[in-house]
Amino acid sequence: MKVVILAGGYGTRISEESHLKPKPMIEIGDKPILWHIMKEYSHYGFNEFIICCGYKQHVIKEWFADYYLYNSDVTFDFADDNKMIVHQNVAEPWKVTLVDTGLNTMTGGRIKRIRKYVGDETFMLTYGDAVSDVNIEKLCRFHRDHGKLATITAVRPDQRFGVLDINKDDTIEEFREKNAITDGSRINGGYMVMEPEVFDYLEDDNTVFEKYPLERLAQEGNLKAYRHDGYWQCMDTKREKDRLDELWSNGKAPWKVW
Repeated sequence: MKVVILAGGYGTRISEESHLKPKPMIEIGDKPILWHIMKEYSHYGFNEFIICCGYKQHVIKEWFADYYLYNSDVTFDFADDNKMIVHQNVAEPWKVTLVDTGLNTMTGGRIKRIRKYVGDETFMLTYGDAVSDVNIEKLCRFHRDHGKLATITAVRPDQRFGVLDINKDDTIEEFREKNAITDGSRINGGYMVMEPEVFDYLEDDNTVFEKYPLERLAQEGNLKAYRHDGYWQCMDTKREKDRLDELWSNGKAPWKVW
């Protein structure tokens, strides 16, 4: 199963760093948050990734192109025809497709643009700015068992996002913005599983995935919630980045399941 990661946005809330690089390339420790997300999926045996790039997409492409340089010791022998020797080669079992999905394309439009790379099969989808200790194996099993078109991992962080109304059958009845009475409600934490029919809910580059597509899936009873009560944290602000850095440097990162 392929893993699609949305990595094309501007990251305006963390502009201290995102003016130099796309938000998924902002580092936790010495690795981009995108790497941390991919390592978790890889831990569960999912090693084929499709990255939806946009803002400063060249930074992401260059990082993967020079992966050995960033993660191994190297010797440059200028006397021997500019030969490069890689020591203690650090390799991941990954196949990574980097797709330019446009600078101003909305989330639904980015997903629509990578349809040809996904093919006619179930795929996973997440955001490139949040880490979690969600058990992806259990998530996929939950999705297979309920037989609906889409599953969202529903988390319960600080209330500043749109919220999900979930019934006792784990069916999402409404996908809406938060209001004053929704304290404690769960939100879409990413880590989604989608059937290929979901592509038919996407119209064009202006489609916001979190609006009409998810709202329509919810209205049809085709959107299920995988309730996750473990760790989940997005990286929207400098304060959140610093907290993630602190957890990583102290060896207490809950998302490090590998």
